[in-house]
Amino acid sequence: MMLTNLKQLMFSLKMKRKKRERNNILLHGSNDICVELNWILWRKRHRIFSLVPFVSGCLILLLFAVSVFSPPPAANLLFLPPHSLVRKEIAAVESNAVFQVPTSGGDLDRGLWSTSRSKLYYGCSNASNKFQTADMKTYPNRYLLISTSGGLNQQRTGIVDSVVAAYILNATLVVPRLDQRSYWKDASGFAEIFNVDRFISSLSRDVKIIKELPLKGGQPWIPRRMAVPRKCNERCYQTRVLPVLTKKQAIELRKFDYRLSNRLETDLQKLRCRVNYHALTFTDPILDMGKLLVERMRMKAKHFIALHLRFEPDMLAFTGCYYGGGDKERRELGKIRRRWKALHASNPEKMRRQGRCPLTPEEIGLMLRALGFGSDVHIYVASGEVYGGEETLAPLKALFRNFHSKETIATEAELAPFSSFSSRMAALDYIVCDESDVFVSNNNGNMVRMIAGRRRYFGHKPTIRPNAKKLYKLFMARNNMTWEEFATKVQAFQVGFMGAPKEVKPGRGEFHENPTSCICETTGTETIQKETQEEDHENDNNGRDTAEVNDEQDPIEEDLDWIEDDYSDNIKDLPDTDSNVLTKQEQPEVEELFSD
Repeated sequence: MMLTNLKQLMFSLKMKRKKRERNNILLHGSNDICVELNWILWRKRHRIFSLVPFVSGCLILLLFAVSVFSPPPAANLLFLPPHSLVRKEIAAVESNAVFQVPTSGGDLDRGLWSTSRSKLYYGCSNASNKFQTADMKTYPNRYLLISTSGGLNQQRTGIVDSVVAAYILNATLVVPRLDQRSYWKDASGFAEIFNVDRFISSLSRDVKIIKELPLKGGQPWIPRRMAVPRKCNERCYQTRVLPVLTKKQAIELRKFDYRLSNRLETDLQKLRCRVNYHALTFTDPILDMGKLLVERMRMKAKHFIALHLRFEPDMLAFTGCYYGGGDKERRELGKIRRRWKALHASNPEKMRRQGRCPLTPEEIGLMLRALGFGSDVHIYVASGEVYGGEETLAPLKALFRNFHSKETIATEAELAPFSSFSSRMAALDYIVCDESDVFVSNNNGNMVRMIAGRRRYFGHKPTIRPNAKKLYKLFMARNNMTWEEFATKVQAFQVGFMGAPKEVKPGRGEFHENPTSCICETTGTETIQKETQEEDHENDNNGRDTAEVNDEQDPIEEDLDWIEDDYSDNIKDLPDTDSNVLTKQEQPEVEELFSD
């Protein structure tokens, strides 16, 4: 029994020992497995970390390659000003915006290069049977001299109106003296710009014209110098000027521009047209050079646009407009504006709302594209110094790559006889603008008015003036619409501003711009009256807008009415000035900024 118990005890101990040995083996195995697993994980981590520099290097090389061989969208914006609308449009396109400017112009209901019903109207300026000729009404020893002011086209208005003034006063007109001391600083005389012999001979039946005032008693005749108010009508000249002329026999009217009313009897209006459109022509050298410029534009394209662009620093400073150039623009234009002490503090936002600010080159480009002119159209640009230079012009050039000026299509040697004289250079631009298929402006200055009137007289060639008051709101809201919506609204707003017949009601606006007394209708117009009733009604409605814009954009006629410039003369130094005439001293150069 005892032996049996001992064997059982020994067997139990043996089993416990084996069990312990098995546990030890399992434990050691587990430890070995853990060690092995840790080793494998460490090796994998090491391999991953060893790849980080390699992967980073590859990524850097990839980014470098992309930056070199695939320029980012912003690269297209480097040459556009920060506040450029075209810059914003390109950026908008890259961000999938809806407003995208197309390269083609699309189609309009009418032809781009002609005005509707233009063939039904023609210029007519012959005198009626009641119109007295010069030999019947000119008094002996009664001489009228005038001194013009401003640039070429402002002086042109004075020359045209001086002939009518001489007719009203029954006086002999002495060839007008051009302004040589104003802002434009051009020493050219009348005969160096205009064909003086043609001027005298063409008007010989209307007014007697001589080149110089005759001597009086063998001595130079010093005329009485005086001024007349703006918009002086026939009665005004007879009551204010004629008594002085009768007494002194020779008078000189100073600063003679816009000194004749827009509303005169028909024969006097037709006399204006005979002077402006037939008698007053440029000299042969200017005409020949102008025709050469036109021929070179015709060699480039069958049709071309002429753009009169007024965006000089002085003009922008005077208007008080702001174009988004930040503190730099405010500082530069503000410094120029301080030259005119009489100007009030500007309200740029109000000026833009009222349509009194010239459109930027970019805005003109967007308007033209919306009207249907594609990027392949050739544009001749007549302009002076553009504020901002090439940076300002870049958006327009991006929209219309065929961009020309007299300096690019003529050699320096060809322009040499004219380049030192601002009026002669302006005359070359005048000729090209007049002969262009479409004339466009960003302003409502004197050159625009004179050319607009001439183009109406000679066949109503398309003449596009921006409806700035409505276009301003459209430009501001354009990012909230598609291009198609934008273009449709531009076309709607420009009805009545495209140079078509009867856009402006008779008697509205400047006569030089809207010579309705000299526009006649062909026979057969009645047959299409019913078909065009709705169009005329729409034009009449827009004509009211046209008149409003003309008034608002016209600082010469409204804001500065009854005011005279005084460059170097002082009215107190003119003892012969007639006391019955209203005069007022003004800061230099105010009106001349708008004269071309």
